Amino acid sequence: MAFSFENSKGKTYFLHRKDTTLKNGRTQTIYFFAKEVKDGALDAVPSGYEVSESRNGLPVLKKAA
Repeated sequence: MAFSFENSKGKTYFLHRKDTTLKNGRTQTIYFFAKEVKDGALDAVPSGYEVSESRNGLPVLKKAA
């Protein structure tokens, strides 16, 4: 089951992960939220991160303080 987050407006978003290759050849992991479950959906928030909500209601993954 994919990790879901319901924002203050009542909309549900699902957490995803994608590995991308940068122009310099380095690989970087990108975490993002989507309204639907797609390839790369995660079951839990990665350790060291927390979910918060931006002013406009979109969920954001931030490093834990």
